[in-house]
Amino acid sequence: MNLRFIETFLWVARLGSFSAAAERLGATQAAVSHRVATLEDELGVTLFDRDPRAVTLTPIGRQAVPRAEEIMLAVGAFRLAIADPGRLEGTISIGTNDVISHTMLPRIIGRVRERFPGITLDLQIETSANIARGLVERRIDVAIAMGPIEASRVVNLDFGSFESVWVASPSLGLSGRGTLGLADLLPRSLMTFSRESPPHLMLLRQLADAGLAASPISNVNSLITMMALTVDGFGVAALPRLVVEQHLAAGTLEALDVQPAFPALVHHLSYVEQNDSPVVRAIASIAFEAAAEAIRPGVFERKGTSDGR
Repeated sequence: MNLRFIETFLWVARLGSFSAAAERLGATQAAVSHRVATLEDELGVTLFDRDPRAVTLTPIGRQAVPRAEEIMLAVGAFRLAIADPGRLEGTISIGTNDVISHTMLPRIIGRVRERFPGITLDLQIETSANIARGLVERRIDVAIAMGPIEASRVVNLDFGSFESVWVASPSLGLSGRGTLGLADLLPRSLMTFSRESPPHLMLLRQLADAGLAASPISNVNSLITMMALTVDGFGVAALPRLVVEQHLAAGTLEALDVQPAFPALVHHLSYVEQNDSPVVRAIASIAFEAAAEAIRPGVFERKGTSDGR
């Protein structure tokens, strides 16, 4: 029995589409259809009901999914344990946000390329909400984002937290005024991440607790853009200290003493428990190594052991 055909069956079942499975596997739709049809002929069963609008599993197809996952998991574990890491091939999709991409991601990529030179990384820099959706829909293999991702069969490991600091351009003259409250910031535009993101919800909660209106908030889905706007004096923002350190050192941004302090941005590393790729967990370990090297008390902190537990 051809293992590639079993793998193809699994991806069609997971994604609900021959075309989506073809894209995920780097094959043509015709090749995917042929593999599934050949597997069905070999087994003497129909695994999918096909119509012009959708592909759905038959009852026997649903029974086949967990068995196929067991096979691919065993094959993946065998390859990772026995094969020369330099000979492993495939594509792993990593979904993460701007905060990780501007702090940890270069080190993670370098380590993966060093240990698994044959593995291609598909990087998707998205909002945490889109990353969660991509992981659940199996378009992403490893997610590092503000989480956790609450979904069936998803493993969430504490990746670490970034200290937040309110920052503003020196031109606004806020840093010399001592301890500030949120009300002192309201004459300026408050900037935060995308609407309904964890930082946005945190800010709304802090404003509500202080009895203040949320109308001055500007949502920006790009960390670099938000920093640039803050440097230019368009508003104030609570950003990860690790990200703005160079601006603070250069004097283009000033840290503000605001009470209550803005909460730390907690991140999780997530993957689907039954992922059959032989290197997903290995890449998770590499990511934790990068996080351990970046630990700086009060700036970036982690709990747990090196494997994320």
